[in-house]
Amino acid sequence: MIENLIERFFKAATMERWNDHIRPVELTELDKQAHKMIIAYVLAKIEEDSRGIKSINWINLIEGFLFDFLYRLVLTDLKPSVFHRMMDEKREELNQHVLRELKTDLEGLNDPNFEIKFKNYLSSGEVTLERKILRAAHYLATDWEFKIIYNSAPFIYGIEKTKENIENQIEDHYDLIGVQKIMLKKKSFGFIDLCGQLRFQKRWAHTPRIPETSVLGHMLIVAATSYLCTMEMGIKPCDKRVYNNFFAGLFHDLPEVLTKDIISPVKQSVKGLDDIIKEYEDYQMKKELLPLLPKTWHPEMQYFTGDEFKNKIKQEDEVKFVSFNDLNKKYNDDVFMPLDGELIKACDRLAAFAETKISFRHGVTSKDMEEAQKTMMDEWKSKKVSGIDFGQIFRNLEKLIDE
Repeated sequence: MIENLIERFFKAATMERWNDHIRPVELTELDKQAHKMIIAYVLAKIEEDSRGIKSINWINLIEGFLFDFLYRLVLTDLKPSVFHRMMDEKREELNQHVLRELKTDLEGLNDPNFEIKFKNYLSSGEVTLERKILRAAHYLATDWEFKIIYNSAPFIYGIEKTKENIENQIEDHYDLIGVQKIMLKKKSFGFIDLCGQLRFQKRWAHTPRIPETSVLGHMLIVAATSYLCTMEMGIKPCDKRVYNNFFAGLFHDLPEVLTKDIISPVKQSVKGLDDIIKEYEDYQMKKELLPLLPKTWHPEMQYFTGDEFKNKIKQEDEVKFVSFNDLNKKYNDDVFMPLDGELIKACDRLAAFAETKISFRHGVTSKDMEEAQKTMMDEWKSKKVSGIDFGQIFRNLEKLIDE
């Protein structure tokens, strides 16, 4: 069920990375996975620009990422060297173990093909372009983290060998033009570097919480949940709708790298303040972030981050806001670039609700979180969005976490 998978996603926030090294900052699996997918987006877009518009199967890229993410969530405690050795010698046994662990979670989904595709993905040895991109993104995200570790304690025994191994893995992916561009440390690297900094911006920064989650990690939770909910809408979504909903979820808080995470009570405390913040975010996006991306990508990134919580389409390069019914009946076609903004908003609130509930389970609470949790439950307990009973998901998630 969706709520089971959401709870599982949050386990990545407690999975510490590099815990056998000196770390000046906390590095978690959730943040690493979020950064990995942002890098995969950049790599895939560059490959599309160079190879042709139809060269990337974006659905395979999204699903391949989710499958890899779930796989790592089950095999939490294996060091990379041990993991790769076991994958070489015990791949089938590991695959079966992962599928057994996830069986209950996957069975509750309305999309039976998800589990089938997961099994096929694990059993297939084919090195597709999408898999190669995901693997390259994995090592680039690892390298970004490792530079923090290395610069903090370059004297640690064995660290030069680790550095060499990571560099060798990246070199193996130099046939991808995006890898070459990122390693030049110019504009493309600047974008993924800025995105990586969102892991240092904590959610609910004004109140103690366990586990602490970053804006970057939150963005991934929203993206993954948006994908799952898109497949539960009761209608087969066109590929562009799946793509837009996932990446709009992944980038929906991107402007906060320039403005920081401003909590809702502050935004709502002064009339018109929210509009001022949005105007400033748009200005900063155009001035600081978009110049780091090719100009041809700008309309798409603005589509993801502007009016991100409204249902919309594109018609003759003009953005139009539409109802969910119209999205289904008139515009569920790639040519219209359909995007379920209301669904992304619901997933955003669901992620925030889970953040408060999980902290309560760990025994850490505050008056602000209690009030926020009650407000969210009161607002969403009977809501349906995009044909999905989010009220039921909220209640199920509350029950699951409280058990």
